[in-house]
Amino acid sequence: MPGRFLAEFELYVMLAVARLGEDAYGAAIRDEIEGRVSRPVSIGALYATLHRLGSKSLVRFEEEADSGRSGRARKYVYLTAE
Repeated sequence: MPGRFLAEFELYVMLAVARLGEDAYGAAIRDEIEGRVSRPVSIGALYATLHRLGSKSLVRFEEEADSGRSGRARKYVYLTAE
């Protein structure tokens, strides 16, 4: 089935999301991958990969409710049943 194979970095991202559970958001996912594979991860590459995984229906996103923090709301990532 074309397009259903996962690249190495996509697997790293999905494993980090699974490991982080309810705490999976961009910076935390990046830190988890960098800590595990000892390789730098650009935030742009991470978000491009998350978008691609979302397009494949492998992850879903939820923006946090008003947290009282200044700045942008965190977008949490969850694995889907796919």
